[in-house]
Amino acid sequence: MFGTRTLGHYIAARFMMAILTTFLLCSVLIYLIDFVELLRQSGKQGEVPLLTLALIAILRLPAYAEFLIAFAVLVGSITALLQLSRKSELTVMRAGGMSVWQFLRPGIVVAFLVGVLTVAVFNPMAAAGRDAAENLFADAFGRETNLLRSRSGSTWLRQNGADGQSVISAAVATNKGLTLHGVSAFVFDNEGHFVERVDGKRADLHEGYWEVKEAWVARIGREPEKFDIYLVSTYLTPDRVTDALGTVFSVSFWEMPALIEVAEKAKLSSDRLRIQYEALMSRPLLCAAMVLLAATVSLRSFRGGGIQTMVIAGLVGGFGFFLLSEVSRQVGVAGLTPPWAAIWLPVVLVMIVSAAVLLHQEDG
Repeated sequence: MFGTRTLGHYIAARFMMAILTTFLLCSVLIYLIDFVELLRQSGKQGEVPLLTLALIAILRLPAYAEFLIAFAVLVGSITALLQLSRKSELTVMRAGGMSVWQFLRPGIVVAFLVGVLTVAVFNPMAAAGRDAAENLFADAFGRETNLLRSRSGSTWLRQNGADGQSVISAAVATNKGLTLHGVSAFVFDNEGHFVERVDGKRADLHEGYWEVKEAWVARIGREPEKFDIYLVSTYLTPDRVTDALGTVFSVSFWEMPALIEVAEKAKLSSDRLRIQYEALMSRPLLCAAMVLLAATVSLRSFRGGGIQTMVIAGLVGGFGFFLLSEVSRQVGVAGLTPPWAAIWLPVVLVMIVSAAVLLHQEDG
């Protein structure tokens, strides 16, 4: 019993070391690429201190590296199993009566715990770093922009408020969606009848209302009027719906449930938030699935040859799975399938296929 436990700890340590090494190498590469891109932008916008650029890149790194966690688990698991196989340790384990499920169990447990820790600890840290990097970038380059938000033209937002519904448009959203520039709002009463159109230079979100500055207000049958400050009611709150016009990846896992609830109350589409929440919830199981996928291509003896072909096949299979997951994710964002199905079905599928392949390899 003691020997089995010691062996389990040894295998778990090999998996953990390989996964961490892979993740760190990928993170260093991402950091260097991002730092070079910041240097390029600095050359166009003006001189920015290298220390500031390095700090921005460090703050952005967790958010970018988070996307590679499942990939790091896959490559790290392949590496760990190949190392055990190269030293004939797997052969000795098999000769001692251990099945593939027994010596994979420590790796699966490690991967599952890695998934839990990245969701509970690493994700909130990445979200906070992303927000800090955005603010530091805006200060350093002297312009208001959301560098971590995709730029796809104007942003449109449908919302509810105490005075009725409104649809608000903005050319640029900054401060994680709390500040809008180039604002146009179409306001309706509680019965859905059009009341007025509001155009302003800037709008800031406060508790229960948007504060529109330098606003022109046009109503049916009346001349447009100009106001220094004009208020448009909304149920959106600054402390919860900070991502309504930004990116879901800047929201911490722990903030997701309350954010989804408030977004739905404000009549916002919560599909993106639900998809992201389900993706985070499924990450521990996804990491465990990557160990099974790695095992399908890493258990062949080195003496039998063909290791390179099997490893390449495993990596291709991994990329195929990630592509399938992204396609399924976009289908869920489009509302064509429930969020849980878009995220969980690919994970369950790869686990079933990997387990079936392992059973075939072991039992024929």
